[in-house]
Amino acid sequence: MSPFDLLLQQIINGLSLGSMYALLALGFTIVYGIMELINFSHFNVFMIGSFVAMGVLSLFGLQGQSILMHGAPLVVALIVALVVTMVACGLLGVLIERVALRPLRGVQGPMAMITTIGVSYVLSNATMLALGANTKNFPNPIPPMTFHIGTAQITAFQIVIWVLSALLMGGLYMFVQRSKLGKAMRATAQDPDAALMMGVEVNRVIMTAFFLGSALAGAAGFIFGLYYNFTNFGIGFTAGLRAFTAAVLGGIGNIPGAMLGGILIGLIEAMAGQYVGAKWADVIIFSLLVLVLIARPAGLLGRLAPTKS
Repeated sequence: MSPFDLLLQQIINGLSLGSMYALLALGFTIVYGIMELINFSHFNVFMIGSFVAMGVLSLFGLQGQSILMHGAPLVVALIVALVVTMVACGLLGVLIERVALRPLRGVQGPMAMITTIGVSYVLSNATMLALGANTKNFPNPIPPMTFHIGTAQITAFQIVIWVLSALLMGGLYMFVQRSKLGKAMRATAQDPDAALMMGVEVNRVIMTAFFLGSALAGAAGFIFGLYYNFTNFGIGFTAGLRAFTAAVLGGIGNIPGAMLGGILIGLIEAMAGQYVGAKWADVIIFSLLVLVLIARPAGLLGRLAPTKS
């Protein structure tokens, strides 16, 4: 493989990884944009999403390289698994907000953020106790179709990732920009007190933010399982930390910034794995983050704004 084709191959791989990180980063950025809260439980909502997706696919009889589920087409199984996973994770996000975070809404300081760390540990350990600590094999039903650009390869699954991620990210952006509830979310993000006086149901807006962010985390968990063909109770930390880094890099609270940050982190991880060794990926990622924040404290696409009281 020529140096150009090798570079192109890693760009293809990086875009696939970056799409997953971008979906996960959007969950961080939506919640932060409205509440100025870093939701660390988001790490393990993503992890639970991978288990939900695996369970749904298994219920339909998909195991290993199977491409049929009791006579029905593969696409039906994948769509049902994706929808169920996103809804389940979205409802889990709403439950976290309602039970663990709403009682702390008026409390100043880091109490809410610390609570999300506690919730994250609860989710992780509950999953480990319920499903075991062993790594689970994720179904790998997508046919191994490949397309070539020179000697670089694009798999059918990578195309599915790109299309699915583009649809979800584009749909979220249009929802926030065009829908009445999306406008209410933007108003609440700018000034929650003024939005409340204008008749915006702030509780509903916050629940919607948690639902959407957690649903996207579920979609990312679905993609992770299909991409790596495994899941376990510990996958949330590494992927979640990189997605959080992507959100900060792009400008946390900024939806296009989260998308850009996710793609950049995916490309850096792929390039590092090829050219300097995978063990250096985190060093490069976090060094870049430090340098960007020194030059632009609000991130690449973010902007500094007064802290909400």
